Amino acid sequence: MKRISPKEASELMAAGWTYLDVRSEREFEQGHPAGAVNIPLMHAGPGGMTPNGDFLAVVEAAFPRATKLVVGCQAGGRSARAAHVLEGAGFTELVDQRAGFGGARDAGGRITEPGWAAEGLPVDQGQPPAGSYEALRKKKP
Repeated sequence: MKRISPKEASELMAAGWTYLDVRSEREFEQGHPAGAVNIPLMHAGPGGMTPNGDFLAVVEAAFPRATKLVVGCQAGGRSARAAHVLEGAGFTELVDQRAGFGGARDAGGRITEPGWAAEGLPVDQGQPPAGSYEALRKKKP
């Protein structure tokens, strides 16, 4: 799986790629790459993060397998897992955006690579009408 920087992800988006943000709905609402769509790999709940059992089904309903997708999250871990799930399901045009929205961190919590926001790339907040998880989930059969 090819892993790319936030700046490279922005360049791909300018060339027509779709940014698939796999963070929780709440994380996405607080700030995300401009133009991104949200399908959480995991849901945030009172007991912490729990797997989204509908993740693959929602992605498959929303996008053909040949869609050019940049997969991103908060720091790079969830997006790497999501990209491998999608690759295993037959998606062929995938890249994983390392460092995510907030930046990659070392074991001490220090940023080792700036993320999308720190790079000064375009950011939106809230849920876009067509790209929210709620809207995309409705496409699932």
